[in-house]
Amino acid sequence: MSRKHPIIAVTGSSGAGTTAVRKTFETIFRLEHIEAALIEGDSFHRYDRDEMRRLIEAYEQIGGQAISHFGPEANLFEELEALFGEYCQRGGGNTRLYLHNEERAARYGRKAGTFTPWEKLPENTDLLFYEGLHGGIVTDKVDVARHVDLLIGVTPTVNLEWIQKINRDMQARGYSIEVVTQTILRRMYDYVHYITPQFSRTHVNFQRVPTVDTSNPFVVREVPRPEESFVVIRLSDSERLNVPYLLAMIEDSFLSRPDTIVVPGTKMEYAMQLILTPIIRDLVNESRKARG
Repeated sequence: MSRKHPIIAVTGSSGAGTTAVRKTFETIFRLEHIEAALIEGDSFHRYDRDEMRRLIEAYEQIGGQAISHFGPEANLFEELEALFGEYCQRGGGNTRLYLHNEERAARYGRKAGTFTPWEKLPENTDLLFYEGLHGGIVTDKVDVARHVDLLIGVTPTVNLEWIQKINRDMQARGYSIEVVTQTILRRMYDYVHYITPQFSRTHVNFQRVPTVDTSNPFVVREVPRPEESFVVIRLSDSERLNVPYLLAMIEDSFLSRPDTIVVPGTKMEYAMQLILTPIIRDLVNESRKARG
């Protein structure tokens, strides 16, 4: 953590909705006139798409422990921690982009599923903002979470998470239900050991809970809509926030525990802005003062 160069990280599984949450943060940064260095978690995958596919096939043939983007074998955890550490100290570091699709790859004159070259972060930013799988990762070799000033978890109930992933991968990426199901199964060990533990380290968790039947996520073809869900918001430091104010401002919200607010699914973005904007503003004001 750093007074001069704070770090905010949004962490969540594939299909959890972290990309949508990123847009909320971009809105906050724009309204608060904050210059942020943006980091995409996929940029710290170890292998490009073709390399990863070959490795998955090789692991399946020998029947060994599966490899997945959730675990350490397929990611550059040491480089991610080095980036966070350097940003905390000097406000700098190196990153790159993973080119998910043909449209994005064409802008860089490269093939989809590959990376851009490593480049330095822009200078004189107010904070670093990370969105991806491992913003709060801790292993026996790295401790990324210790560098993060504000760690936010986005974690739908697991059936909803799978429904969102299945829907995205089938509609946007053209995968079959069999392929997506196999991906979920292959990732399960790493999901349990490297993804879910991060949500015990977060400062705020946003968990969407559907109010419709999602008991078999592998046959549901329609993602529950926001109006068909609630969002459970757990605050690690509820004393820091004006909870009565939040309850008054968010219609139909209530406390389920002293550190947990429940809001309608349609109010998730509004709740995020109410809760996080003052925290981010304080981090940036302190950063600017420390940097003179």
